[in-house]
Amino acid sequence: MVNLKKLQNHLNNWMLVYTLILIIAGVWIGHGHSATLWVKANQQFLTLLNTIAVFFIIYPMMVNVKLELLLKSMKNWKALLLSLIYNFAWAPIFGYFIATYMIKDPTLSIGFLLVMVVPCSSMSITYTGLAEGDVELSTMIVALSFIAAIFAVPFWMRIFASHTNVPVPTGQLLMSILEVLILPMVLGYLTRTLLVKAFGEEKFKNIQPIFPSISIISMYILIFLIFFSKAGMVVDKIGLILFLLVPNAIFIAVTLIFVTWLNKVLHFSYKEHMAIVFASTGKNNGTAVALATAAFSPMVAIPAATMPIFQIILLILYLKLAAWVKKYYGV
Repeated sequence: MVNLKKLQNHLNNWMLVYTLILIIAGVWIGHGHSATLWVKANQQFLTLLNTIAVFFIIYPMMVNVKLELLLKSMKNWKALLLSLIYNFAWAPIFGYFIATYMIKDPTLSIGFLLVMVVPCSSMSITYTGLAEGDVELSTMIVALSFIAAIFAVPFWMRIFASHTNVPVPTGQLLMSILEVLILPMVLGYLTRTLLVKAFGEEKFKNIQPIFPSISIISMYILIFLIFFSKAGMVVDKIGLILFLLVPNAIFIAVTLIFVTWLNKVLHFSYKEHMAIVFASTGKNNGTAVALATAAFSPMVAIPAATMPIFQIILLILYLKLAAWVKKYYGV
């Protein structure tokens, strides 16, 4: 069982290195002409693989979730409300100022703002778990943000793109809640119950490190899949991607710093902060791409399609700063 803990520590300690290796490998393998054609012909298969990877990123974290703590987190209205403010007030308003001063192309500007108004990424649950944050609170924040997005997306897009009627994919949002939250949560609870019943609480604690390790390995697979499937775009539109790097990096970096500071001022614990900060910074790019494709031109989808490139790297960098954040919060 010691080996399981060593595996978890190894995957955590080398996370940034493995991430960079997989990004390079994904682009290198996927950028060729034949690979690009294969990606275009197998979009549904790749989407399925992505969904499976996301499931195995979230599900192991849910095995360690305690139902009583999940119900308790529902009463943490202060954290839940603040997360909604970060997601659907701070992000759109700050994003608007960034787009106004840095993105002069109106099509790209709308695409960037679209990313700002979508719900938070389900991956925030995994980042929270790896940072030893409050996974139960993170789960509630993600679920609430998906529901709030049904109303927030059309509200903001009527302001940012008044000439366009943006259809909100309510079915897709609800399906996302089912696929990445409810199903993993139910299976995680059943898995935990069966393991505790079979081995006892103490032995279950000994095998617990395997679950974060499965999440990390699944995250590595997802990173490779994302960059493999987007390799053609990365190579063909490298200038545009580098151009979008600056506004995206500014949004993520400033949001991380601002949320870290304000959460401490508001006397949130380290665990609560980690649940809030990842859910307030990471965006659900799949929803943004779907919205852009349905309501706008393909060019509008580019900011949403490229956001994971920056989001993954910067959020993993913040995750690597967890020890410093703990000290800042007095842990």
